[in-house]
Amino acid sequence: MPASQPRSRARDRNNVLNRTEFLSLNQPLKGAQESRSSGRKQSGQSGAAGAQNSNPKERRQSQQLPEEDCMQLNPSFKGIAFNSLLAIDICMSKRLGVCANRASSWGGARSMINLLGITGHGIPWIAGTLICLVKSSTLAGQEVLMNLLLALLLDIMIVAGLQKLAKRKGPYDVTPGLLDYLTMDTYAFPAGHASRAAMLSKFFLNHLVLAIPLRILLVLWALCVGFSRVMIGRHHITDVLSGFVFGYLQFRLVELIWMSSNTCQMLISIW
Repeated sequence: MPASQPRSRARDRNNVLNRTEFLSLNQPLKGAQESRSSGRKQSGQSGAAGAQNSNPKERRQSQQLPEEDCMQLNPSFKGIAFNSLLAIDICMSKRLGVCANRASSWGGARSMINLLGITGHGIPWIAGTLICLVKSSTLAGQEVLMNLLLALLLDIMIVAGLQKLAKRKGPYDVTPGLLDYLTMDTYAFPAGHASRAAMLSKFFLNHLVLAIPLRILLVLWALCVGFSRVMIGRHHITDVLSGFVFGYLQFRLVELIWMSSNTCQMLISIW
């Protein structure tokens, strides 16, 4: 043992790293140790505080967020198709709104297009039907006119109800007219003028004996009334097409509940 101690001392002296100028290399930095320890303490404290402050609702939301992100990043095919068709409908409707205001490309023809739209409005048709009903003297004519009046009233109520449910606005900010407010035709979907024109044209084609040229003009009138609403920026293209469909369905409904001549005479006598 006494001989081994001088040998170990000699080795320590000969070791270069044991010199005073190299002693700092053998010891870790105090700042690094302190920063690491303080970082661990802070992370531990924040994790504990977060675990204490977090409630079950936040945990559920954090678990649901990745699924919601995946749903937004991977939409369904039906959603993509619907949004694409909706964008095309809005774009085409805005391009076809050539009479939406006076500054539009066809702004000078706006009054004429509005006049064409009035021919498909409900108030003039109801007033004209009542006048014809008062002046009619035949049972067959009164029966047809009473059912036409029923069809017009059903059209106003059905379209107003559907518009209140959908509450879709038109492609342009066009203020509805006085007649539109009277018939509660203030929204875009479905187009009331289009449904009324389709219903009236189908009604006349079935219950009036008309020549072929008049039948063609009647169909063209219904199409012009419907698409005139797109030209003035009041409705989208899909609003008009859906109005045509609803007008045909309303005609079928009137055919199912068709009032007989006796029923019409009883209602006329009460009135």
